[in-house]
Amino acid sequence: MNTVVVGAGPAGVRAVETLLQAGIRPIWLDEARDGGGRVYQRPPSAIALDAAKLYGFEAVRAQSIHRTFEQTAAQTDWRPGTLVWQVRAEKNVFEVRTLTDGLRHGRVLAERLLLCTGATERIVPIPGWTLPGVTTLGGAQIALKTQNCAIGSRVSLVGTGPLLWLLAHQYVKAGVTVAALIDTTAARVKRASAWPMLRYGAATLAKGLVYLFSARRGAQQVHEGAVPLAIEGTDHVSGLRWRDDAGREHRVDCDAVAMGWGLRPESQLADLAGIPFHFDHLQRQWLPTVDAAGRSPVAGVYCAGDGASIGGAEVAELAGARAAWAMIADRAGTVDTQAVSRLDQALARQARLRAALELAFPYPAALAASVDDDTILCRCESLTAGMVRAAAAPSAPTGAARELNRAKAVSRLGMGRCQGRMCASAAAEVLASVHQIQIAKVGRLRAQPPVRPIPMVVQEEIT
Repeated sequence: MNTVVVGAGPAGVRAVETLLQAGIRPIWLDEARDGGGRVYQRPPSAIALDAAKLYGFEAVRAQSIHRTFEQTAAQTDWRPGTLVWQVRAEKNVFEVRTLTDGLRHGRVLAERLLLCTGATERIVPIPGWTLPGVTTLGGAQIALKTQNCAIGSRVSLVGTGPLLWLLAHQYVKAGVTVAALIDTTAARVKRASAWPMLRYGAATLAKGLVYLFSARRGAQQVHEGAVPLAIEGTDHVSGLRWRDDAGREHRVDCDAVAMGWGLRPESQLADLAGIPFHFDHLQRQWLPTVDAAGRSPVAGVYCAGDGASIGGAEVAELAGARAAWAMIADRAGTVDTQAVSRLDQALARQARLRAALELAFPYPAALAASVDDDTILCRCESLTAGMVRAAAAPSAPTGAARELNRAKAVSRLGMGRCQGRMCASAAAEVLASVHQIQIAKVGRLRAQPPVRPIPMVVQEEIT
């Protein structure tokens, strides 16, 4: 019976490498045409970019992932350009529904399934965030990596987290004018987490300091502990307004804005596979329940990388290899106990570092909960925050929605193309604020197939 790996980012590459070493030839699926994931995404072959310039401090790691992918893909049943849009149990095996970029539907039956699905960014809606010229931090970074271009000539960056400062550093090095860098986390909060980061990840802290110093030196304005007020413009971005930590309001002219507040797992396939979820108070979001080795409570299903819990590319590599060893052990295969022990130790150390990073760059729950009534919250369905609050109010005709899926049923929240990927985090904070309850009690949006919009075509192949 088949072993199937979904995802060819850092977790998927290291997992497949380990499986091959144990003599297991998996079916390997990825929506992209190439390996490396978003973090180590390569530009088109027609665009020649130096790896050191493209990936900076991570160039060696990126090149290692690329080499390993090229070596391993040829030894597997590698299926690029393949979207996995459904997973379900069927007679003690898992049916994996796919769609190729040639618009051909398929069905793969798997005895063991490893999900390395990565992450998307978390957004806090602010007035004007749907204007042309606004993108996520990751989107702005991908444009730089894949096309060697910026999203504008005068760019403002808004949010919090390591990616905010990394992108500022990359844009400054690329010669882009960073008009303003607005971090919603105060500097004192970051400093409070410096000692744990130094203890458990001195190299990571050192790289972070380089990014901070570079951004501070290169950006025209840098404000920490600030509150973004609005992105201005009519048919395109023309400026950004914010309030600093002293309460003073500012405005800067810019023609593009990149925004983001950390990451959230792409966990829809894990949900469809039947994996239970738990609320992680540190990350302030729902995560698939897996053990330290990547095993889920659903026999035969495993998760690794940011699709299981946000940890970054280095953690994803470790977790992918560890999950593969769990799969090998569960097949009664021979396990390299020393390699497993090293992975466990490294993952435990990285978990402590990740906890420090989460404390240093917290998701701004209060900012999300207080989004203006007139601000679009769910852009797919054009729902404002006020509409969601109305659905949650005791006076609502359908009764007060106290849970996300109820709010979805009565307002269409999260029913659009992104299925709540962009709006669910902020919507949960709004509902929790309306009812004055803990965020975990609001619940999470349940996944529905297809996890992405797909065309309906009649061709089908079963493997």
